[in-house]
Amino acid sequence: MQKLFIFLSLIIVSCSSTKDITSEKNNINQVLDNWHKAAAEANFDNYFNAMAEEAIFIGTDATENWNKTEFKAFAKPYFDKGRAWSFTALERHIYFSKNGKTAWFDELLNTQMKICRGSGTLEKSNNEWKIKHYVLSMTIPNDNTNEVIKIKAPIEDALIDKLK
Repeated sequence: MQKLFIFLSLIIVSCSSTKDITSEKNNINQVLDNWHKAAAEANFDNYFNAMAEEAIFIGTDATENWNKTEFKAFAKPYFDKGRAWSFTALERHIYFSKNGKTAWFDELLNTQMKICRGSGTLEKSNNEWKIKHYVLSMTIPNDNTNEVIKIKAPIEDALIDKLK
């Protein structure tokens, strides 16, 4: 009888844990989808309220590594024009820390730059997920890498020299 009780308890805990993970993934998907939607609708407050105060945003240009305050200053003129940028998730994978308070993700996005990759971390605080770190990257088909390098070289060679 005791073995049956332990077995049933394990099943209940396992099902509950799976349900919790699914629920948290849904919450994170909603945060990220709403974040992208806020940019498309130029909703400055909703966009930046989804980010933690100490958030970092890394853009596609090698010089784009901003804290939240710097990113707000960069983005404000775009939002003021009535439309910032439009990203829609094509695919997203979400993972969790053991304590369930930190999540990280990667996503493929449909954007005006064609397919881009986003990745980042979120932290749960006061029962709310906030974006802590986000990296946006343009994808380059492997067969076209050499062509892209030729385009980037003059600009980035100068930046490499500056950063050395």
